[in-house]
Amino acid sequence: MLEATTKTVLTSCRRIVVKVGSSLVTNQGAGLDLDALSNWARQIAMLNAGGHEVVLVSSGAIAEGMQRLGWRSRPNAIHELQAAAAVGQMGLVQAYESCFRRHGLHAAQVLLTHADLADRERYLNARATLSTLLNLRVIPIINENDTVVTDEIKFGDNDTLGALVTNLIDADALIILTDQSGLFTADPRRDPAATLVSHAMAGDTQLEGMAGGAGSSIGRGGMLTKILAARRAAHSGAHTVIASGHEPDVLLRLAQGESIGTLLTAPALSLAARKQWLAGHLQVTGRLVLDSGALRALQVDGKSLLPIGVRHVFGEFQRGSVVACVSESGQDVARGLINYNSDEARRIIRHPSQEIPSLLGYGGDSEIIHRDNLVLL
Repeated sequence: MLEATTKTVLTSCRRIVVKVGSSLVTNQGAGLDLDALSNWARQIAMLNAGGHEVVLVSSGAIAEGMQRLGWRSRPNAIHELQAAAAVGQMGLVQAYESCFRRHGLHAAQVLLTHADLADRERYLNARATLSTLLNLRVIPIINENDTVVTDEIKFGDNDTLGALVTNLIDADALIILTDQSGLFTADPRRDPAATLVSHAMAGDTQLEGMAGGAGSSIGRGGMLTKILAARRAAHSGAHTVIASGHEPDVLLRLAQGESIGTLLTAPALSLAARKQWLAGHLQVTGRLVLDSGALRALQVDGKSLLPIGVRHVFGEFQRGSVVACVSESGQDVARGLINYNSDEARRIIRHPSQEIPSLLGYGGDSEIIHRDNLVLL
């Protein structure tokens, strides 16, 4: 049953997000690998001709900038990373445009930060722009806007960015190409008994225990970020494949249903678009610590969050901000749009909803977060 699913799940995917890692794009940091870029462009052009819509999330700007600037190790200072990105982005985009032009296609550069996707209006604008580009048969080349990004608003890795773009455009699949063959039961570089996980469900917590740290000194991601990206992509019902970018014609073979690498399938149910947006918030301005009764109301009963179930409020925020809901042990359990600002929230928590008018001096919402504005993680 799993084998049949593995071989057929991608054949019906119309809209695909492909993420290519830095080590593939830059030949392990030795400058842009033009043959590799040409290979991706050729495969994507063939998919496009076959009726698929493809968005490419490409790492490589910082690595290319490091090579051009003669830096052998990735800097830690944010301004040096921004400078490397600014230099490297020029070569990366020029190379992709040249490669796609050979196949009669145009490429478009789209640089994003978390702030672009955290703000609802900018999120919808980005969605509309990408949809328009795809309708025009233009190939969007997406990267994090490293020239302006800060620690507070960065995605952290392009695996996460790929998953959020997958949610953003309602893609059917996310294909993460790396220099590894897929997810193994243990690190195959250290454990010769490790075996490839060919198929699993996205979000299975056992997968996180199998994943290790960052795979190279060039990129920021590791196998763990890919597992977490698959879980995030599943919010919109998208399946994820983690496969080696060194496999010949890997994109074409996957689209034809061949089993390559690790397939992480999404559950049958997916989140509504608004809740996908909520779930995609990586940074929040506030946190609510919930007691066990509130956790049960949210996770088991599907109810709204009431003030009486909130133990503590951290952070400063306004009404309508996206805040995190966490357990008393600190585990993230939900994201939601809060009905009160931080000062008001601190005054009403641990109290029954009927006491809100006397506590605030006016009648407000009985829920601190309504269930329609809340998504479980």
